[in-house]
Amino acid sequence: MYLFTVEGGDGSGKGLATQMIAEILEQEFTFSGVDVTAEPRRDAELGLLAVEAVRTGEAGPVREAVYFAADRMDHSHTWIRPRLSQGRAVVSERNVHSSLVYQGVVGDLGIEEVARMNAAAMIPDLCIWVDCEPDAALRRIEQDTLRVTLDKSEYFETDKYQIQIRQGYHDLLGGKVPMPSPFDQGKVVGPLVNDGTKGDLRKKLQYEIRRFLHDRPTPLNVHPEEVEQYMLAQALNFQKGQTTLDVLSTKPARSNLNWLGDSKPWEVIRDASKLYLEAIQASDAPPRMDAPNQPLSHPVISIIGTLSLLPGAEISELRKCLGPVRMVTERHTHRMIKFFHEQSGWVWVHKPLIGHDARRTELRSDWQAFGRLGLVIWPLKENLSDWRKRNPSKSWKHSFGAVLSSSPEHTQDCINRLKILGPGKEGVLLPSTHSELLAWWRDGV
Repeated sequence: MYLFTVEGGDGSGKGLATQMIAEILEQEFTFSGVDVTAEPRRDAELGLLAVEAVRTGEAGPVREAVYFAADRMDHSHTWIRPRLSQGRAVVSERNVHSSLVYQGVVGDLGIEEVARMNAAAMIPDLCIWVDCEPDAALRRIEQDTLRVTLDKSEYFETDKYQIQIRQGYHDLLGGKVPMPSPFDQGKVVGPLVNDGTKGDLRKKLQYEIRRFLHDRPTPLNVHPEEVEQYMLAQALNFQKGQTTLDVLSTKPARSNLNWLGDSKPWEVIRDASKLYLEAIQASDAPPRMDAPNQPLSHPVISIIGTLSLLPGAEISELRKCLGPVRMVTERHTHRMIKFFHEQSGWVWVHKPLIGHDARRTELRSDWQAFGRLGLVIWPLKENLSDWRKRNPSKSWKHSFGAVLSSSPEHTQDCINRLKILGPGKEGVLLPSTHSELLAWWRDGV
């Protein structure tokens, strides 16, 4: 869902930083996967043209910039974007900012011209700028094992060019030179000075990645709704053919088809909201349970909605299924599961009878409807919460129509989600229009 890029002069430690970033994303966050790449590509014909142009130094700045832009365009649309749309994180060692500096500044082609040549490429969501002193960079370059594959030095790897390159990065990524459109939409952090231990560098990278992702920024290259619909479809495809989800011998079973049961959607929200608020406000509620005040909040719907798709899961499995849109930190996931288990009774936490597996969490059948419905109305969850704050005494029956009238762009999002999750009752036709969606909310048909 996000494109992370690592930039800096030759020998600054970009390769090491790239691997560290990938490890941090894998260990701490809930992407469906993490992919590492680099530009120019040394396994693609267009990328090899760019590498050869740098190796010989004979192409000139214009042709060289064209080779890099062509490789980047192909890389962006055939490799990077498909992965972003599947909820994956992509970490690229070098990307468009390298061209802006190397061809735009050092090659004297001009930053605006290079930006124009790359305008249709993916925009880095977060550019991480790694820096070090030129003499340290040149020592690393001389020790680089990749250099044995080249007949002679890449023409950038000299004292003169290293100084120009470093200054170019400081001017562009440091803000002295305005970032050209459309790449001014992305965030740049740095310079992260790589002059200490590997542990020092990792701490700096970890801090910046956490700060960026905990703000839940809107991705620049894919729509979150595209990602989320893919993730929901994958979850249901995984359990294709299953009509029930329970691993316990409880009745009634949780249904993949009749998840609404005998209730209407608005009644599900009404009843769940009442019980959730009672649990939050109970006299025996822990003083520091860190649970949101509203049931239609991000962590509540993320966790209950995801559990509604699973027969049962360990915390690690649950977080993997959250994906990047429904992301909740590991610490907060544990706290919410504790609240749902001990305070509200919405989930059951148990340890398998056989083996030494970790404790598993299962959604109780009573809350299957709220979990699935929460996923359907996800695009409107904040709007519905705001509506409730303004209209505490009105019926939830009228909430959906009021919210959709002010946010009509989400009508199709909800309809598309129902196409994936089903209308909740066998034999009920899927809504396909605004009026049919409202009728489904009011009457369940």
